[in-house]
Amino acid sequence: MPRLTIEDLQKIKEKYKSEFALREGGYRARVTVHMGTCGIAAGARAVMTALMEEIAASNAGDIIATTSGCAGLCAREPLATVEIMNQPPVKYCDLNEEKIREIFKEHILGGNPVEKYALVIGSETTY
Repeated sequence: MPRLTIEDLQKIKEKYKSEFALREGGYRARVTVHMGTCGIAAGARAVMTALMEEIAASNAGDIIATTSGCAGLCAREPLATVEIMNQPPVKYCDLNEEKIREIFKEHILGGNPVEKYALVIGSETTY
């Protein structure tokens, strides 16, 4: 049996971490709109409203929308993080209603991240 590398272990950790977090709630996808005061001032409420409208119109019961506080990137607000089962998370920046609707159709429903709006693909690690 070949020895596992640090990279192999990191990939395994990320895979199971995201699967567990999403499966725990019974959802295939989770979208977190960052709604700290900076996000709200930049238009995060309108982004969240557009996202909720898209979820309702799609009749998808396996997608959840949540909120969080500031992501620490105030100059790039509004921000949203999309987590889909078995895919790395994607943090999107400089959002508006049209962009989140496109992200919903292309990434959340279609499974294809919208790279032109992505700030980062993948997770931060503490090691």
